[in-house]
This record gives sequence, C-alpha cells and structure tokens, in this order.
Amino acid sequence: MLTHATAVYRYLKEAVPFKIIPAVITTVVLLTLLAIPAPAGLDENGWVMLAIFLTTILAIILKVMPIGVMALMAIVIVSLAKVTSPTSKAAVADALSSFANPLIWLIVISILISLGLRKTGLGRRVGLIFIALLGKRTLGIGYGLVFCELVLAPFTPSNTARGGGIIHPIMKSIANAFDSDPAKGTQGRVGTYLALVNYHANPISSAMFLTATAANPLALDYVSKATNGALHLTWTTWALCMLVPGLVAMFVMPLVLFVLSPPELKKTPDAVTYARGELALMGPVSPKELIMIGTFLMLLVLWANVPAMIFGAAYTLDPTMVAVLGLFALLITGTIDWNDVLGEKSAWDTLIWFGALVMMADQLNKLGVIAWFSEGMKNAIVTAGLSWQLTAAVLVLIFTFAHYMFASATAHVSAMMLAFLLVGASLIPAEYQAPFMLMMVAGSTIMMTLTHYATGTSPIIFGSGYITMGKWWGVGFVMCVIELAIFAVVGGVWWRVLGYW
Repeated sequence: MLTHATAVYRYLKEAVPFKIIPAVITTVVLLTLLAIPAPAGLDENGWVMLAIFLTTILAIILKVMPIGVMALMAIVIVSLAKVTSPTSKAAVADALSSFANPLIWLIVISILISLGLRKTGLGRRVGLIFIALLGKRTLGIGYGLVFCELVLAPFTPSNTARGGGIIHPIMKSIANAFDSDPAKGTQGRVGTYLALVNYHANPISSAMFLTATAANPLALDYVSKATNGALHLTWTTWALCMLVPGLVAMFVMPLVLFVLSPPELKKTPDAVTYARGELALMGPVSPKELIMIGTFLMLLVLWANVPAMIFGAAYTLDPTMVAVLGLFALLITGTIDWNDVLGEKSAWDTLIWFGALVMMADQLNKLGVIAWFSEGMKNAIVTAGLSWQLTAAVLVLIFTFAHYMFASATAHVSAMMLAFLLVGASLIPAEYQAPFMLMMVAGSTIMMTLTHYATGTSPIIFGSGYITMGKWWGVGFVMCVIELAIFAVVGGVWWRVLGYW
C-alpha cells in the first residue's frame, strides 16, 4: 500500500502542471480572503466573488499553471461556490455565460483569420517589402518594422500573433543577416535596437485599432457603460481618435530608442539586398495571397461600416458577423483549412481564459463590487481635495503603472478599468470626460511597454535574448512615460479638433 502511495506521489509530483510554491501562496491568499468578513457596503456573495477573482489574477501573475487552466479553475470555483445563484444549474449557467458574448468570438475568430497571414506567407512578404524600401540604415529598418505593424494591426487582434508570430521572425532574420546574434554576444550590432522597435511598436499599434488586441473590445464596452452610452466608439471612430497621437508616437518611438539603445551598426545597405533576395525567392504573389488580400480588404470595408455609410443603417453589420464572414471566406477558398482552425491553440486558449475573465468581471459588476470599489476610491479622492485635472491624471497613471502587477493586459483591463472609469465619470465635469476616457483607453495598451511579462508578445521577444531584463524595464518605463505624454498632449489637441471636448 505504501509503495503504491509513494508511486502516486512521485507521479503527481512530476505530472501535475502547477508550480508548488506559487500554488501554496495562491491557496493561502484565497483562504485568508474568504476568512475575512465582507467589508461594509459589500454583501457576502460579492466578497466571495472578489476573493475568487483576485486569487485568479494572482495565480495568473505567479504563473501557477497556464492561464487557460487558471481560468477553468475560476469557472469551477464560481460554479461550486454558487455566489451568483442559489442553484447549481443557474450557477453553472452564469459561469459559462460569457461564452455567448459576441465580443469574445470576435477576438477568437479574428485570431483564426490571422492564420492566413502565416500560412500564405503574406505577412512575411509585407515585412520584407518594407525592409527593401527602408532598410539602408538601421533606423530605416526600424521604421520598416513600424510600418509593418501598422499595416497588420487592423486585421490581427492578437498582438502576440502580430508582433511575436509574424514580425519577430522577420526581425531575427534581418539581425542574423548582420551577424547580430545573442549566442555570439553580438546582439548589440543591430539586434537589440530592432528587437526593442519590434516590441514597442506593438503596444502603440494595439492602441490605434479596435481589432488590434484582445482587450480593446472590452475597453470599448467599459467606456460605453461608464458614460451610459454617451461615448460609444465604433471601429471607425476609435481609429480616428487614435490616428494622430498614434502616428506621432510611432514616429517618435524609433528615434527615442535609437538614443536609449543605439545600434553599433548605423548603416545597413545589405538589408535591402537581403530583403530583395528573400522576395525573389518567394516569387510573385500567389493566388492564396491574393485571396488573403481580398479578404482583408473586405474586412476593412465592412468593419469600417462603409456599406452603411453609402446605403443606410440597414446595411450595418455587427463586427463579429464580419469576422465570421471573413473566416468562412478563407475556409471555402482553401486559403486555410479546418485542420488549421482546429490546430490554432492560441484561439481556443483565448476563448477559455478571456471568457472566464470577462465572466468574473461581469459578475463583480452585477454583485455590486465594482460600484463599491468605485465609491470608495471616489470618497478617497474627494477627501484629498484633488482638482478634476489632477484626479484624471492620478487615475490614468495609477491604472497604467499598476500593470507591473499583471502578466495579461486583458486581466488588468478586466480587473481595474471599469472601476477607474466610473470614478472618473463621477468626478470629472461632463464636458471633459471624453478625453479622460480616451486616455484610459490609450493607457490600457501603452502599459504593455513596462515589463518582459506584460503581454504575450513580450516573453517571445525577451526570450530571443537580444534585450537584457534591466534594459527592458528601464527602456519600458521611459517609453511608457513618453507615450502617455504624447497621447495626453497631441491626443488632447486632436480630440478637441474632433469635437470630443
């Protein structure tokens, strides 16, 4: 009997996918929170839901297990605890309710659509074209990577797929062509600079388009809720609001990085030759690439609501419906196949963890936790006697730099954004609420500059070895401050021109 027990213990020790110490810490935190009486103004169910949510976020930060497993754990606990409903059947229905949310399926289906970029080679071709046009200097290569981000961002809602899966391999190929390799200790030739540009273009492009990263639709929904629908951004108005400050940030970013982390090689005429050679090997644009281009154009036209502009509101299509149409077009033309869809783990992983986080955020709102937290923060600010301008600045800065505690932008947005927006809506004069809301939206992606675990793109680029942790954190902090300043100043002026305040 003892032999069998020992064997089972050894098996579990080797096979169970969680980290023991972080798992113990997370469990202790959950039990401690549950043992504490509910604070004044919050009922017991709301406090238990908050404890589950905070513990899930902590487990994700500590990487106890993969984020999808942590999300599934949250679904199980919410169902068993019956905090949302007194019956097991209704509690399970509540725990799974977010999987009917069209916003979640917009992200999942759009990730599946982005498969076509990799499979057809169109993403690689686009990157090489920019390098061939701009690659005579290292700075020019940096701008080539920036333009590649801008072109792909409207169509790739997975910023990880875009920055880590499409652009980073191109960046590494260029760095290796100049013998800039961390394994050889030569990463400083061009690789460190290009890796930084590769990464820091990602948060800015994510801010510029609704469909550029997974958390954006959630941020849009929260802005609408916080303003009672007074500020409801569409795909087009989001892009228009973020266009000018985003372009300025994209222009400034490679120049700042060139000062903060200058490459050893300033001139790189061979990059143009390399890119042209790779394009020659790829040959002419293939039929599949043409179909991919046509599908992207269709998606862009429909997401931009062009038919409704021409023919009237009856021709408006929901963004998720457009995404479904795009995926179907790629499948029936053979651009991607069903096995590609089934094998795209990131999409189905996103469905689970994103759905679970959205569910918990919704339940926190329904159980009064968000309102309770917002009222407490509002009272603290009122007691401090801050002006509305300083209130807006404090809310944006606290929200943005709190990302040091998060390993997922979506988790951060789910945990904090709605509460901060509600506080701002209650303390900032109505005529100035729109720029505050737009700054919060910008901060929800700019915060990804801060750490090497800030979003899915960062561990991919950090793991390639071109950037040390110290440089990553130092440069990340500086870029975060600069980009927030650009969106506050340039964005503030642009939003005034657009009539938002």
